[in-house]
Amino acid sequence: MADQPQTLSDAAAARPPLGGLGLGSFPARGVPLIHRINRLGLWTLYMKEVRRFFKVQTQTIWAPAMTTLLYLMIFTVAMGRGGREVLGVPFATFVAPGLIVMGMMGNAFANTSFNFLAGKIQGTIVDYLMPPLSNGELILGLIGAAVTRAVLVGLAISAAMLLWPGVSLAVAHPWAVLWFGLMGSVMLAVVGLITSIWAEKFDHAAMITNFVVTPLTMLSGTFYVIHNLAPVFQAISRANPFFYVISGFRFGFLGQSDMGSTNAAVFNGALYIGVLNLVLCGALYILLRSGWKLKS
Repeated sequence: MADQPQTLSDAAAARPPLGGLGLGSFPARGVPLIHRINRLGLWTLYMKEVRRFFKVQTQTIWAPAMTTLLYLMIFTVAMGRGGREVLGVPFATFVAPGLIVMGMMGNAFANTSFNFLAGKIQGTIVDYLMPPLSNGELILGLIGAAVTRAVLVGLAISAAMLLWPGVSLAVAHPWAVLWFGLMGSVMLAVVGLITSIWAEKFDHAAMITNFVVTPLTMLSGTFYVIHNLAPVFQAISRANPFFYVISGFRFGFLGQSDMGSTNAAVFNGALYIGVLNLVLCGALYILLRSGWKLKS
């Protein structure tokens, strides 16, 4: 019987598994190859986005530092003369933290508001939708790259401001600097992704930048303390989430801010920003899962 020819099934059964060759064996049909988290795919997406903005780092990292330094120069010359102090520190030191986190948030938004929008316009949206990545992994990779750009911009702005006379960036509460800097960047990165899903042309994204992000940033206490405003406008400012990010970030450097001078007062603002980010991430996840304006 040993000299009889083998059937196809017998030959397949007698064939050594690929695992013996160090290649691994194929799973049964319908059994997923990727379990839980696609770490390789997530890392690939993250690095692809980081390399995208790093190829034009003069525009994406160093140009915002120069623009922010010009803001500091203009407002210091216009409002900081005569040794003017705000919250007990020179005006330049007061305004510097707000400008740093403002640059971080703006660039986080710019990074993600380009992702899906450019794909829809150029017809390359399939590059985001076809890879074996879950919606959560897609969100994590894109937001992670945007936060990386925000951190690099923040470091570049800080280095530039250290060259400006009269600016002190001594850190009083490192936890506040880290929390509000990262949470502010995440918040604008999520808003940018939602914008890129909704927008159908670059004008739509520019509209959100010009009529939503920029006004909320400028009216958040970056260049003033809200205690100087009328009670009605103070209430409006406290409804602005950007106010809590900028005031909390400033608290990390100065040890005091519009929200209060104690950790407990600032902690409420930190909790509010954290909860808001969870809500925004949930809304973004629902939009991606529905395929709204992406798969239709």
